[in-house]
Parts: sequence; C-alpha cells; structure tokens
Amino acid sequence: MKPLLFNLNSDTPLANKIADRLKADLGELDTRLFPDGESYLRVLSDCKDRSIIVFCNLYQPNNKTLDLIFLANTLKELGAKHIGLVTPYLPYMRQDKRFKPGECVTSRPFAQLLSTHFDWLVTLDPHLHRYHSLDEIYSLEGHVVHAAPMIANWIKNNIQQPLLIGPDSESEQWVSDVAQLANAPFQVLSKVRKGDYQVEISLPDVEQWQQHTPILVDDIISSGKTMLQTVQHLHSAGLSTPICIGVHGLFSNNAYEELTAKAKVITCNSIPHLSNQIDISDALSHAISEHL
Repeated sequence: MKPLLFNLNSDTPLANKIADRLKADLGELDTRLFPDGESYLRVLSDCKDRSIIVFCNLYQPNNKTLDLIFLANTLKELGAKHIGLVTPYLPYMRQDKRFKPGECVTSRPFAQLLSTHFDWLVTLDPHLHRYHSLDEIYSLEGHVVHAAPMIANWIKNNIQQPLLIGPDSESEQWVSDVAQLANAPFQVLSKVRKGDYQVEISLPDVEQWQQHTPILVDDIISSGKTMLQTVQHLHSAGLSTPICIGVHGLFSNNAYEELTAKAKVITCNSIPHLSNQIDISDALSHAISEHL
C-alpha cells in the first residue's frame, strides 16, 4: 500500500515533490479556526493501517505545533500504522543549555513533545552544537539529512575558484564538510559576541586568496549580523564580492536586504525564500523512504 502524505500548512511545492518521488498518496485535511481562535481539524482520508508522512515545516513553530499535535493524535486514533514527521527546519535546537539562571532549555521539552506523538523524524541539518545527535534529546527514530553534498555540488557547478569561509567556530562542521566535497580550501574565523546584535570577527590570512571567490557557509542565517560583519571585513581586505550560503534562511528583520547589498545570498529550499537555489527534495525523499 502506498504511503499517505499530509501537508499541514507548509511549503506545497516541496511537499508535492516529495510525494511524487515517493509515489505517495496525498492526504486530505479540513482545517480552520473557530471565531474564538481555537483550531478545527478533520482527517478526510482513510489512514487505517497505512504508513503516514506528515510534512510540516516548523519554522515559526509556535503557529504550527498545536495543530501538528492534534493531527498526529487523530491519525493514531484512526488506526495509522506508523506516523513520521518531515520538517526541513527543526526549531528550538539553539537553546541547548541554560545560558542564564532560570532559563528554559527549550530544545528538551520540545523534543519530548514531538517524540511522544511521532514514530520517526526526518530533518535537514538541525543545529547540533552541544548535542552530538538528535538521540540525546529525541526518543523517536531521528534521521538527519546533510546539506553539505548539495551545497558542494552547487559550488562545483557555479564557482571556478572558491575559498570557503566559516564565520565562526560553530560553522566549522559545515564548512569543512563542504570544502572537502567541493575540493576547495577553507578557513574558519573566530567570533566574539558582544550582545545579540554586536559581534567582532577576526580576519583570516587572505593575501594568498585574492583570485578566489569567498564563500561563507553557515547552517542558519537569522539576524545575519555575523555574516554581514564578515562580508565587510572581506571587502576591506580587497577580496571579490562574497557569496553567502545558508542551509536555513530565517532572515529576521532586514537581514536579507542588508546582506544582498554587499553579497550574493544562496539558500537551500528548507524554508521558502527567494534566495532558494539548492533543492533538497531528493535527499529528503531518500531519507523518508528508509522509514516506510
């Protein structure tokens, strides 16, 4: 029997690509809000004894998580065989320790919530910094898809002499993997954060790279301040116009406009955005197929 894919208020083009590659049936839902703001959800497709894929991209998670839990619970009550969650962006991973007394380490209760309602999870490069794997906080079967091969392929097809640059130590895992796959040199800068929007970046030894195109690679572009300051330093060093590549482009406030004023910005289509140029549908589909 074919798997059944439900798209819960998410990126329809990406969900449809995945459904096509997996030859999955598209599930039907009836969702709306009552006048008091509470959610109504009805599953219209027969899901008894079927393998279910729930596609719900959880960027801006507070607007989606409650309906996601309602759907998963309903699918189980209706007799679904297995229920998996596909979210290209997995939120609440950056709060991975108590930085200040009394803070909620939100990654942990969020992981417990999803683990209670789903059998497996497929996501793209979650922010694993202090956690070494999803297994440290998720009790479901977690599957991480890595964007490095796709990013490296884009670089090889579009840039002749790349120099990969990681804006901080947290980005080294992404930069080193991409550089190796792209057969390109790389450097990782050091960063001192003075506040939420103030950072200081060290300059690499760039004199030997004057003929190369600098490519900044990071897992998440949110405020963009780290990348922007790095771009400004590279401009001052006389390098050519940089390319900023993000696995996940969150682009809070005016981050995208500020970056594109000084650099070219490329992202994976894990979050719908006009910067999307690296398609992840094949890689996600392959990972999902291993759970069906």
